Amino acid sequence: MTPDDMVLTPMGVRFQGRMWPCTIGKGGISGRKREGDGATPRGVHRIVGMLYRPDRIARPTSWASPIGPRDLWSDEVHDSQYNTLVRAPYAHSHEKLRRADPLYDLVILTNWNWPDAEAGRGSAIFIHQFRRAGYPTEGCVAFSRPHLHEIAQRIARHTRLIVP
Repeated sequence: MTPDDMVLTPMGVRFQGRMWPCTIGKGGISGRKREGDGATPRGVHRIVGMLYRPDRIARPTSWASPIGPRDLWSDEVHDSQYNTLVRAPYAHSHEKLRRADPLYDLVILTNWNWPDAEAGRGSAIFIHQFRRAGYPTEGCVAFSRPHLHEIAQRIARHTRLIVP
């Protein structure tokens, strides 16, 4: 491990010499992640992208991509586009990336079950804003808005999120 790795601990995420409070999935940490279990998967996950709402926030890094009104994330295990960014109209199960609430104003993408998704292993593990401190996610790692924005400016592509 290096100081540039994001390491999940019982106290939060240790990153660049600092502890960042966070929340994880309502299903805890699991070495056997499955679609819909609410667990945060154990392992070493690389940062592979960043998405942001250009109508709400400034571009956080040069490599961040804007979230458009038709952008969705497929969580349909039986579709060939499972665990990828898709665009509406999309007839299968999905999550809207352009939400009314601020949770996905800034989304950091990990390589969990990507790019070659295994059906049922669980769709994307994002790093995003939490609803409130202590409120669990569906398996993602979430931070306060100010912390998420600060982290986004400090990470690089291929920074590692380590979930022991």
